[in-house]
Amino acid sequence: SKHAPGVFLQGLNVYGNGGKLIHQASLSQDVVREAFEYSLKENVPLCAFSADRCLTLFPHPRLDELHLKYLEPEAEVLPFIDAFKYLIINKLIFLEDPEIIQSSLRPHWQFCLSKRACLTQAVPDMLEILPPGASKGAGVKMLLESFGIPLNEVMAIGDGENDNEMLSMSGISVAMGNAVPETIAISNYQVASNDENGVAEAIKRFILDPIKLKN
Repeated sequence: SKHAPGVFLQGLNVYGNGGKLIHQASLSQDVVREAFEYSLKENVPLCAFSADRCLTLFPHPRLDELHLKYLEPEAEVLPFIDAFKYLIINKLIFLEDPEIIQSSLRPHWQFCLSKRACLTQAVPDMLEILPPGASKGAGVKMLLESFGIPLNEVMAIGDGENDNEMLSMSGISVAMGNAVPETIAISNYQVASNDENGVAEAIKRFILDPIKLKN
């Protein structure tokens, strides 16, 4: 609902009471330009997120998968790089084989970006470029502070690197059955996978059942 609070785009957009926008972060124009120049030169598909739009410079099957499998907006193809300078770009995602991301793509951008942006991964075949200091954890903390809710009263559920900060700061941290090893290691508990109703299991075990016991 557009009137509900929430944290979106890896914590880049945070909506508070009544759906009011209380925080928005975006990438610098130089980072956006460099990334798309690299995308064209190396023929690596790149998707830019601008609010509720996905933007790119050329079509690619991996971008189709982003839309069909992950239900992101269908990517719009812009005619040239300069078109991006008129837009607010919240984050970028490179889509490539996991082996290439780990061996060359991630090391390259880790070096090039320095402190101008940060990197994270939700799934092995996507490398995300975020504004400095951005994360789900930072966004969740901002939302909780706006409602006066302490971190130790929160349960967080995650399965990827991009969830780790949020999990580590929450009172109850739950890793999905399909979570990466690092996420499992920092979580208090583990439940079934995404495809096996793991979220429902976590809500029942750690929220609903304790409430029943109290009553």
